[in-house]
Amino acid sequence: MLACIISVRMKKTWLIPLLSLTVLLIATTIVILYGRGYRFGFDKGKVGISGTGLLVTTSVPDGAQVFINGHLTTATDNTINLSPGTYDVKIFKEGYFSWQKKLVIKEEVVTKADALLLPTAPKLESITNNGVNNPTIDPTRTKIAYTTASQAIKKNGIYVLDMTIKPILTLQSASTQIADDTIASFSKAMIAWSPDAKELVASISAEAFTSTYLIQAGGFNSSPSDVTATLMTVDAQWQKSKAEKEKARFDGLKKDLKKVTSENFDIISWSLDETKLLYKASQSAELPIIIKPRLIGVDSTFEQRNIEKGGIYVYDIKEDKNFEIMKPDPNEQNGKNIPLSWFPDSKHLIYTHDKKIDIMEYDGANQTTVYAGPFINSYVFPWPDGSKLVILTNLGNEEIEPNLYTISLK
Repeated sequence: MLACIISVRMKKTWLIPLLSLTVLLIATTIVILYGRGYRFGFDKGKVGISGTGLLVTTSVPDGAQVFINGHLTTATDNTINLSPGTYDVKIFKEGYFSWQKKLVIKEEVVTKADALLLPTAPKLESITNNGVNNPTIDPTRTKIAYTTASQAIKKNGIYVLDMTIKPILTLQSASTQIADDTIASFSKAMIAWSPDAKELVASISAEAFTSTYLIQAGGFNSSPSDVTATLMTVDAQWQKSKAEKEKARFDGLKKDLKKVTSENFDIISWSLDETKLLYKASQSAELPIIIKPRLIGVDSTFEQRNIEKGGIYVYDIKEDKNFEIMKPDPNEQNGKNIPLSWFPDSKHLIYTHDKKIDIMEYDGANQTTVYAGPFINSYVFPWPDGSKLVILTNLGNEEIEPNLYTISLK
């Protein structure tokens, strides 16, 4: 009898830890499965486990409504579980254009819906008031140089708008004069930035002769350097600097991608974070898969790997995805003049056409007209933080000099 009691107590001694360990393992497994998107439920009257995917929704500004297949489901800056499949996702906030996209949800994969919401009634604000000619943005896309010719000699000349400074009262105080008309007619000059954005060359034509000056961009130049005789040397140095930067970019590409880009791409511009290429197809071809196996959780928008000569595309280096932006235009002779430029976030493009300014995602989705008023040529520049656009306009009044204005995007 005593032996039996001892045996039962021994069994209880090891049984309790075993049961505890079993419960812990089961709980851990459930937590892991839940974290990977699996859910318990009923299917055809039976209890089962089904796999789901995660949809992460974010927006700028935040606090927007998220509709899934037409149903208000959540708000942005949230994560929800969805069964595998294709969903119509709409992100909406009052006062902004809605964002819409078809997204593919895959089991155990995180899919992102990242919406830049653009205002339906943007604010227009003047930056200058003395007339602006030939605005030119620098390579860092943080400064705009321009000329003014409507004032006195000492007030006319070349100015630089620094978009990184934050004036206390108004943006009209953000411009600095770097040259006046006392030495030469800089108000009539054609200006170009150096590759490092620290200098400009100003070329002034007078009858059959052109004088060229080198001007420091950091402050007022009382004695600009006349480089007319040595312009070829200056230009050669700048071209060498540009070539070295371009080589450094290409050296960072995979060997297979270098071959693809050199054979098929006429590059228009790199995104600011250098992860994407905006290019014109130099020939018709089928782009090979560079990254094998293909990445999961990437942009699920349909890509176009069969490129057509003359078409405009964006290639995502990190995800090895290629998107068609424009079909070939028989009237366009030079891809460098395509009115497309990168938005500062490297996720969107600015497109000027038909007297309108559009912003679209880099895969061509959600093309939105943010401004349809008067502006001159393609003088459209983004503010470095993406909060606004800068345009050159006379507001449709031909009797006044054009000035720089901002279009608020937030």
